[in-house]
Amino acid sequence: MKVLVIGGAGYIGSHVVKELLDRGAQAVVYDDLSSGHKINLFPGAGFVEGDILDYPKLKTAMEDGIDAVVYLAAKKAVGESMENPELYAENNLIGAVNVLNAMAKSNVKALVFSSSAAVYGMPEYWPIDEEHPLNPISFYGFTKVEMERLMEWYDRLRGIKYTALRYFNAAGYDAGGAIKGRDRNPQNLLPIIREVVDGKRECLQIFGNDYETRDGTCVRDYVHVSDLAAAHVLAINRLLEGKPSAVFNLGTTNGVTVQEVAAATEKVTGKPLPVRYAPRRPGDPAVLVASNRKAETELGWKPVYTSIEDIVRTELA
Repeated sequence: MKVLVIGGAGYIGSHVVKELLDRGAQAVVYDDLSSGHKINLFPGAGFVEGDILDYPKLKTAMEDGIDAVVYLAAKKAVGESMENPELYAENNLIGAVNVLNAMAKSNVKALVFSSSAAVYGMPEYWPIDEEHPLNPISFYGFTKVEMERLMEWYDRLRGIKYTALRYFNAAGYDAGGAIKGRDRNPQNLLPIIREVVDGKRECLQIFGNDYETRDGTCVRDYVHVSDLAAAHVLAINRLLEGKPSAVFNLGTTNGVTVQEVAAATEKVTGKPLPVRYAPRRPGDPAVLVASNRKAETELGWKPVYTSIEDIVRTELA
């Protein structure tokens, strides 16, 4: 099995490449290194430095005996997508069309796509299953929904089978320390906490402590990045076995508050974590928790890391 991992030098992509290599597959990384790191490239993997907007290079990379594609190259900052929709339209939508067109021309028929819980918007119920209405409240979330719709059409018209993996809150790092490159401008909670612990930030800013939750702070479903990587390999295998296209939520089903993550950090480090409360951010739901029943029953996926302390420990290692 030879897999092209688009965005394979980034945070989730590098973990996917490691999982593929550990399971004896071949991996080729396609990355422009705008947010990924050369230090995250594994010696056993091939590498093509390229942009998803460079269609000829993308097509050439797919013609090199590729059996499946993992697509993780979308831009992902919710706030930035609202301020600069043109950038997100070009990268996430035009880039996605390029990937699908290159696959169609190269006769590559299996695609695993990095989707997001952002497709659901404000939850109507939880835990959120795959039947929950799609109602994104950010342009970033909109681009994910549109990519899923594009894949549906390319499945019908070009026979490209796909799996959309809707991540909840990706967190943590490879427990063995094999992946060194970190986010350059972190937006997510755990990397921000790491910068506070390392002294790069003065404190953790918590947006809102008056939600209707057990301690007033938002509840999120933190899923370890190595568990996400394992799901990608299971999804590839499922597609190559001839199974139909599908969508899966990836989460632990365990809701953890922001305050509980801060407390877990203090327990792991043995030191107080400076915290400052700020007003709520527009569009932040009180609770985002996944149902992973479908992933467990149809994909055979079950998260290994279910303790927030264990996830924090790998983030800070």
